[in-house]
Amino acid sequence: MPLSRRQGGDRGRGVDRPRQRTGYLGDLGCDYIVLPNDAVSVETLAAMQPLGVLVSPGPGRPEDSGISLDTVASLGRAGVPVFGVCMGHQCIGQVFGGSVVRAPTGVMHGKTSLVHHRGEGLFRGLPNPFRAARYHSLVVDAASLPPELEVTAWCEDGTVMGLKHRALPGVQGVQFHPESVITDNGLTIVRNFLDSLPAGVRA
Repeated sequence: MPLSRRQGGDRGRGVDRPRQRTGYLGDLGCDYIVLPNDAVSVETLAAMQPLGVLVSPGPGRPEDSGISLDTVASLGRAGVPVFGVCMGHQCIGQVFGGSVVRAPTGVMHGKTSLVHHRGEGLFRGLPNPFRAARYHSLVVDAASLPPELEVTAWCEDGTVMGLKHRALPGVQGVQFHPESVITDNGLTIVRNFLDSLPAGVRA
């Protein structure tokens, strides 16, 4: 979803997803619009001049996610901050040359894992490690990542839990679900993304 900052708070637009996945945005004073990822075009989204975009979770593989891949490729490369969650994270990995593969742990539905991180960006101010909710059967393959993608968070077994683009630091993702009630400090993660958006820019 596209996000923008305006006087008195944040205004955002979002690509696809219900209140459960956007609740923290409202809690943090972000005014957003949710856009179905299979009913709008990237051109329509770009015309909104987003300050930032949240590419949210969903079923299937990245190629099944409507305009999500094209959104990351087009807006992300244009310098628009993109926050990918779960499948959105996988979209970032795939767009920039990584492979999305079956998780070595199998289906992780409603399970939690300890997430280790670098303590910067989305993870600024978080305990290390912290517990996060996982709802996925696919992951970005760490061995396939190109040099421009940096791992920012991981599980003890090496599964990639967070990544960002080195040259486009606003493009970043997490494999886990920060919006879940069983993720510790999820609100802080979303706040860190909103705090990274440039002030005074339309979205």
